[in-house]
Amino acid sequence: MAYKKKYALMALVGICAASGAAWWFQNKTGASADGAKPAVSSPASPGAGPAGRSGPARPASVEVAKVETQTLVDETQAVGSLRSRQGVMLRPEVGGRVQQIFFNDGQRVRKGQVMVQFEDQLQQAQLSQAKAEMSISEANHKRNQELVAQNFISKRSLDESGAALDVARAKMALADATVQRLKVLAPFDGVTGLRQINVGDYLKDGADMVNIEDLDAVLLDFRLPERFQAKIRAGQKAQLTVDALPGRPFTAIVQAVDPLIDANGRSVGVRGCIDNRQQQLRPGMFARVNAVFGARENAMVIPEEAIIPQGGRTFVVKVVVGEKPESLVSERVAVKTGLRLPGKVEILEGLAAGDTVVTAGHQRLQKDGTSVRVVDLPQSGGPRPAGAPGQPASAPADASKAAASPAESSKSAALTAAAAASAGGKSPVVAGQRAPSAAGKGQAPSGPNPCLRGADAVR
Repeated sequence: MAYKKKYALMALVGICAASGAAWWFQNKTGASADGAKPAVSSPASPGAGPAGRSGPARPASVEVAKVETQTLVDETQAVGSLRSRQGVMLRPEVGGRVQQIFFNDGQRVRKGQVMVQFEDQLQQAQLSQAKAEMSISEANHKRNQELVAQNFISKRSLDESGAALDVARAKMALADATVQRLKVLAPFDGVTGLRQINVGDYLKDGADMVNIEDLDAVLLDFRLPERFQAKIRAGQKAQLTVDALPGRPFTAIVQAVDPLIDANGRSVGVRGCIDNRQQQLRPGMFARVNAVFGARENAMVIPEEAIIPQGGRTFVVKVVVGEKPESLVSERVAVKTGLRLPGKVEILEGLAAGDTVVTAGHQRLQKDGTSVRVVDLPQSGGPRPAGAPGQPASAPADASKAAASPAESSKSAALTAAAAASAGGKSPVVAGQRAPSAAGKGQAPSGPNPCLRGADAVR
């Protein structure tokens, strides 16, 4: 028994010694490691010392763009159709046989010109009879007046002769009106269409003969959604193009807005007038309309990628210079947006012209004051903010505008001119452009614009 106790005691001492040695070795290794490594902040902290092994945090890479200023035109697109300012289908009021036609197809006619003459031998005979009866009635009445003055006849006889004279005059007026109705006259100046009658045809009253169209001015009818009914008003300008004449812009003057909103499409009808003295447009043409409501000079715009919607509000991340002149940091700013263009958004409040905003990399900027690094994109022309390390100040906004294509510049100038005219003044003359009504035809026709002659000319 003593022998077994001796070996058990030795085993217990050995186990205790091994455990103590392992504990001492582990604590010694941890202490030596802690003594060799200096205290540093977390790697993500921007204030890490330069002596640390991980070094300072890397700035977030972002893409940016400048806040530019340009002229914005408040407009909307629609489709419409053209109709003549005045158009009528000539129809006879009484039936009869066509005796003579005084026009050719497509001929310009004047107001009051005789177009068609019907046979009127019977009506002319009735008119001659009425004239003879009236002549007899006048003579009898004159004779009775003389006899009454001499007291040879009663006053009753004079009254009867006077009534007979009035009846004779009415018969003659009726016969003359019947004769005149056998002559079909042009109701206004215009151009005739294709005639549908020939000499010798017997026509009933109301039969179609020929149409007359006043093409000096054409009307443009189009519809806009009901939300624009407060913006559109008489006197504004609308730019339009027609598929039949590609590349030729025209300008229409809004003359009236329908007070009734269409319950089916929830749209409002608009009617404009186009100067067509050069006869380029025809009724029935399909038109693509840009209704111009106004223009704003020096409006601030940014790329739509810079907008961050959040909780019913709109934000952008602006890049500003940090504490050190060569450093850039982020700053979240609430903005108020206005018009939206393809790829761009107008900024009404929150930014100033020349500010730099982030267009890509927002997810790396969770809080204000985050260090950023601007990524150069030469192929997209993205500007870098002034003061960025190793980069000069970006070119002015005018330089980017100068690179615009000639077609875009021409369209912008035309829309700006229309917007300025819609504000109540005359449309300014844009350098290098010809008036829309004279496109491809040389000089514009002289004389007053037929669309500006007042409402009576349209009616």
